[in-house]
Amino acid sequence: MLYHRKADARGRADFGWLDSRHTFSFGQYHDPNFMGFGPLRVINDDRVAPGGGFGTHGHRDMEIVSYVLSGSLAHKDSLGTGSMIVPGDVQRMSAGTGIQHSEFNGSQTEPVHFLQIWLLPARAGIAPSYEQKSFADRDGRLRLVASPDGRDGSVTIHTGADLYATILKDAETVHHTFAAGRLGWVQVARGAVQVNDMLLEEGDGLAIADVAAITLTGAAGGAEALLFDMGR
Repeated sequence: MLYHRKADARGRADFGWLDSRHTFSFGQYHDPNFMGFGPLRVINDDRVAPGGGFGTHGHRDMEIVSYVLSGSLAHKDSLGTGSMIVPGDVQRMSAGTGIQHSEFNGSQTEPVHFLQIWLLPARAGIAPSYEQKSFADRDGRLRLVASPDGRDGSVTIHTGADLYATILKDAETVHHTFAAGRLGWVQVARGAVQVNDMLLEEGDGLAIADVAAITLTGAAGGAEALLFDMGR
């Protein structure tokens, strides 16, 4: 099964300082047909105006991944962590038993564009933690950036999902094979990518189930995309 979730079908919240597109139900946007997919619960495509941001707020029992596409995102949390997230970085925050944090545009003059991703943890009540790494080697390959065991230098997420990032030139191709019973999701961060014989444009998602393998090919000038390989 391949299901094409088109960008213009997503929910939207526009607060002036924030323009957010919701792949799955979030905030005031609710669609019972799009509550998540496997452990994947949220993909928000966020654009934050200069100087804008999310004030201190709490989370618990959620794995939260931030992936910056342009600009910079300033992060602070109740663990005492403070960092700037820029393109190429992947930040993982495990909310666990509870964490407070804030996220603001790191610039007073330029917008920031990032994907905010939430995944359900394999178990509740873990200790809150934070991790951030830079991945400059995403060109022309599927680079593992998050995994349950932190292999290949990826950040560690406490759920049964592997997250890959790729940057593809026009006509450049990568392949991925799924083990039996695994689910997949492709999210096009920018540009366009062909998955098997289906064209996905910027903001589109693709749900994958009971498919043994996929081929991703950069189209229309290339693409940046994320691939999730997940348990059910």
